[in-house]
Amino acid sequence: MAADDRRNGDSTNHNHRDPKKPRLSEFLTDSDIRSEFAHHQTGVARINNGSFGCCPSSVLDAQRDWQLRFLRQPDEFYFNGLRRGLLASRAVIGDLINADDVDEVSLVDNATTAAAIVLQRVGRCFSEGRYRKEDSVVMFNCAFQSVKKSIQAYVSRVGGSTVEVRLPFPVNSNEEIVSAFREGLERGRENGRTVRLAIIDHITSMPCVLLPVRELVKVCREEGVEEVFVDAAHAIGSVKVDVKEIGADYYVSNLHKWFFCPPSIAFFYCKKRGGGSESDVHHPVVSHEFGNGLAIESAWIGTRDYSSQLVVPSVMEFVKRFEGGIDGIMKRNHDEAVRMGLMLCSAWGTNLGSPPEMCVGMVMIGLPSKLCVESDEDAIKLRSYLRVHRSVEVPVYFLGLRDGEEGVKDRDGGLITAYVRISRQVYNETEDYERLRDAITELVKDQMTCQNLPPV
Repeated sequence: MAADDRRNGDSTNHNHRDPKKPRLSEFLTDSDIRSEFAHHQTGVARINNGSFGCCPSSVLDAQRDWQLRFLRQPDEFYFNGLRRGLLASRAVIGDLINADDVDEVSLVDNATTAAAIVLQRVGRCFSEGRYRKEDSVVMFNCAFQSVKKSIQAYVSRVGGSTVEVRLPFPVNSNEEIVSAFREGLERGRENGRTVRLAIIDHITSMPCVLLPVRELVKVCREEGVEEVFVDAAHAIGSVKVDVKEIGADYYVSNLHKWFFCPPSIAFFYCKKRGGGSESDVHHPVVSHEFGNGLAIESAWIGTRDYSSQLVVPSVMEFVKRFEGGIDGIMKRNHDEAVRMGLMLCSAWGTNLGSPPEMCVGMVMIGLPSKLCVESDEDAIKLRSYLRVHRSVEVPVYFLGLRDGEEGVKDRDGGLITAYVRISRQVYNETEDYERLRDAITELVKDQMTCQNLPPV
């Protein structure tokens, strides 16, 4: 592609104004942080950043500038602003994740879109006879439902098979996970099958565990897995991401969860390997840019609001206003999440779902057995009760034990069957977690169970 091809964001026409940037000062104070997130509903212990993320006011202002720029003069925006703005965002991300080439980085709506891109390609390989019937895709059982549905939609219906690896949980070490994954790959190769794709979470969602992703990718290479897709929906802004060190063929992470972008935006990394293999990777929404490379295909999927993908440079300016930048934010979120998790464990007499080194800004904490969480429906009921009656927003995970599994017991000797997943982000305060602690403690004290909770 020519260097001045506007599809890739370059333009010799500089007759435009970039969105205004906030005047930067010293590091943000507690008051500044409260102001940045003053649009959050008051009176709610918002400890579920992991589901939908957050976006500060200064970034929302930058987003509004991009939206108005389009509305004022759409043609100028399309021909001289959009592609260049998207390229600037891709360049920031490329540097952040240590990609070799900005063309390896595409912007998509979310991790679900990236999963569709990868699994549509796998499905085409089956339907065109490049893969044999019953060749396999291996993944953990806790993969996002959208990933499982994409396998059902694109792979299973054309002859592919799926192997789900049960994630050890509660988990005590990386070795437990690597061992379980090796066994899953062995099952994927049974009866002469080839493992065509391994899907690995960098940070699982429910339950939340930081996986040894580099080690798992290495195992895939040793075992002859054809391609590896890392679904890292929670990673960017939670842990360091170096795609060259990780070594996967595909890697996706949402930027609206832990990287302060407005919804919705994810980066999708597609490793350049030569031989034209990456030219067989396409955006699921086909536009006139089809065939020009995934980054360009993704940059135009019809008239829509691209502003969330254009504010990445503004987000970088925001995180620089914290001591240590994004690395400092990640460390403080991890340390505070673990500290709050241990406080809850002590109050309830339960456990962490994984050791601190396998946690991020999200931590799983066992709930007291006396709550009698006996099903997914009970977990939803408890979560709804906490939201409606106690103004606490936190996910609840039901742990279904298989026959023969002993499980973990709390200090009352009861079996722990459920966990809460707490998140910690820059806007959270200790009182948020104390509200959750007190709500659960009072339920136990009042002998309330999931079977007699008040209706919501």
